[in-house]
Parts: sequence; C-alpha cells; structure tokens
Amino acid sequence: MSTLVPFITSFGHLGISLIVFAESGFLLGFFLPGDSLLIALGLLAAKGYFNIHLLVFLVVISAIAGDNFGYFTGRKLGPKIFSKDDSYFFKKEYIVRTEAFFFKYGPWAIVLARFTPIVRTFTPIMAGVGKMRYKTFLIFNILGAIIWGAGLLLLSYFAGLYIPGFEKNIEYIVLGIVVLSLLPIIKQWRGARKK
Repeated sequence: MSTLVPFITSFGHLGISLIVFAESGFLLGFFLPGDSLLIALGLLAAKGYFNIHLLVFLVVISAIAGDNFGYFTGRKLGPKIFSKDDSYFFKKEYIVRTEAFFFKYGPWAIVLARFTPIVRTFTPIMAGVGKMRYKTFLIFNILGAIIWGAGLLLLSYFAGLYIPGFEKNIEYIVLGIVVLSLLPIIKQWRGARKK
C-alpha cells in the first residue's frame, strides 16, 4: 500500500479520468489496469486520499465517454476495419467472434464486457462497426459504467472502511481480481486453439 499511494495519487483526478476513458474505448487502451485501479482507488478513498463521491462521478462519466468514443470510432471506421489485413493486433476473426458475442448476449454484451479486460476496450468499437442502434448502446453503456465503475469503487471503499486489515492484502486482492478477469479470455483462447 505504501508504494501504491504515491503512484496512484500522482495521477490526480484528471489522470484517473483519462486512464478510465482510454481503457473503455480507445483502441490502444486495452493494456491499462481498469479493475485493479478502481479497487485501489476505493481503498485509498477509504483512507482519505480521495473523495469517493467525486471518484464515482468521474469514473462513471469517463467510462461512458470512453465507450461512446469507441462506438463512434467503430461506426466511422467500420468498412476500413472489415477490409484491413490481419496483423499482430488485428485479425478479421475478432470481428466474427465479436458478432457471435453480440448475437449470444445481445445488448447485455456491452455490460458484460465491462468486467473482462481487453474485451472491455474492443466491445464498444465492435458495437459501432456492427451498427448497433445508438439509443440501445447508450442505455447499456450507462448501465455497465454504473455497475462496473461505481460498483467496484464502492465495494472496495466499504471493504476498506469496515474490514480490518483489508488494505494490507491489497496486492493479493488486486492480483486475484486480475487473474479472475483473465480466466474467460484464457478459456476462450484455449477453445480457439483446440478448434
């Protein structure tokens, strides 16, 4: 915790907002630490380093704005994305898989993707590429941002307030969350390799 405090507080509110925005829908933001950052922020707010109300507001607004950016990027670049050759970061297969993901979960895919690293970044872009109705996208985007952003912040905030010694195990908690959120990706990757 002693090493996390100066590192995270150095971002400031603007830096935190930009990280959440980029991870939510900016194509190169997929490597940013969304879940673990929110949990650490909630704990820091419980210790008085941040105002939890301001954090919740900024994170939810940044997540909504980031997804909107991703959606309109996909909408504008859709035909170019479909005609692009396979590269290290992009494969046409991703589009097919994302379409199948949307077909299976419908608009709830926007909410569910919030809880899966990497997928969280690409889902709004693919919603734009697939020309999902904007009103539908926006409703589920807002819902997902509130459940994910406010949910993780408040969960860790109250855990930091009421569970003694919770912050002493922050490294293990964050690591556990990262591992849990990567399990669906690993499972999908193993399934794709078998096929």
